Amino acid sequence: MTEPTKRADRGAPLVLVVATVTAMLTGPGQTIGVSVFIDHFVEDLALSRSHVSTAYLIGTLVGATALPTVGRWVDRFGVRRAQLAIAPLFALALFQMSFVNGMLWLAVGFTGIRFLGQGSLSLVATVTVSLGFVRNRGIAIGLFSTGSSALMAIVPVLLAVAIDQVGWRRAWWVAALTVATLLVPMAWFGLRSLPTGTASRRRRVSVDAPTDTAAEVGSAAEPEVSDGSYDRREAIRTRSFWVLAVISGSAGMFGTGLNFHQIDLLGEAGLSETAAAALFIPQVIGSTLAGLAVGYVADRVGTRWLPAAGMALLVAAHWLAAVAEPGVVVFVYAVSLGAMGGAVRTTTATLLPNWFGTEHLGSIQGLLTLFTVGASALGPVALSLTQAGFRSYPPALLLLSVVPGLAMLLVATRPSPLRVVGADKPV
Repeated sequence: MTEPTKRADRGAPLVLVVATVTAMLTGPGQTIGVSVFIDHFVEDLALSRSHVSTAYLIGTLVGATALPTVGRWVDRFGVRRAQLAIAPLFALALFQMSFVNGMLWLAVGFTGIRFLGQGSLSLVATVTVSLGFVRNRGIAIGLFSTGSSALMAIVPVLLAVAIDQVGWRRAWWVAALTVATLLVPMAWFGLRSLPTGTASRRRRVSVDAPTDTAAEVGSAAEPEVSDGSYDRREAIRTRSFWVLAVISGSAGMFGTGLNFHQIDLLGEAGLSETAAAALFIPQVIGSTLAGLAVGYVADRVGTRWLPAAGMALLVAAHWLAAVAEPGVVVFVYAVSLGAMGGAVRTTTATLLPNWFGTEHLGSIQGLLTLFTVGASALGPVALSLTQAGFRSYPPALLLLSVVPGLAMLLVATRPSPLRVVGADKPV
């Protein structure tokens, strides 16, 4: 990867630490954190699991619709101001979860924590790393992806301990207090070196942009240089944006489906509930190795095949899950699923600034996050309905693997660049 600007990475490694901890603390708004509260919602609110799942689906989808607007706001005011504003709101959303008393309030609560935590703060953290690093952006994003995933695996354990100690309602207070006391000062002191946004900075910067030439395909480290950043309207007119939308949406949808039904899926394969739950450890290992590998390849070799590689790992995870059994096979499945997540997260976070620049990165990232979050809300339902139709997981998994397989073929090829009349940018 080449970089036309010569400026050094801003504020590293402090920026990387702040972004990683920020991503970790979105955990109470992520599926992995919310999962420890599900049984308490069912028991104390007299709701069925389908009611809770429906409230979660509604909250996720509604919250996702505002993410493109958040992305524009991040571009305008900068990641520091964005985190200073969003972190207290996320803490407030977590606090109000302690007062839910029915399905309607639960859906509203899910909307808040999914929009502000899983969506907005995750967006800010990813953009922070992209703005903070240029020369070693791929490696930095790989470290960010793997570090935040590993740390986030601790979140459900800490929340479970809090529930045992103070009850599930006050556990939300603990989460809210932690977010407010850590993320606000970290943003204030740790993100001073980053751009303040287009509200105070009206200049264009030279950045990487999508190129699809035959010369690029044959090179080891493809030149991706363009004159100026893309705005969101220009970005969505490129095939490159939709390549990233396809792989991130597929990863969100089918990865979430596999994780959501993991206990039941692997129980059918002969694993105990405890053994199935313990497979998050090899998933973290796979995510860590893949994130670091993808970051290194992006910086040192090139990005040509990275999108297709993520989809290949997703297909492999489906096939391995279909034949899973206690022992080596299920371990390899967990590593493959984790590797897929680490690879896709690092690939999309690296290619967005490389292909479209950083001036409108928040706006473009916000739209991409909308697709990813929306798809992730549909994944558990898709696998559940398919499994119900076949009355077994293996044929359902093999059928659903066709989608990431087609996505792999789609993103493995690039067309010759076309040009918009009056714009000097390839589509």
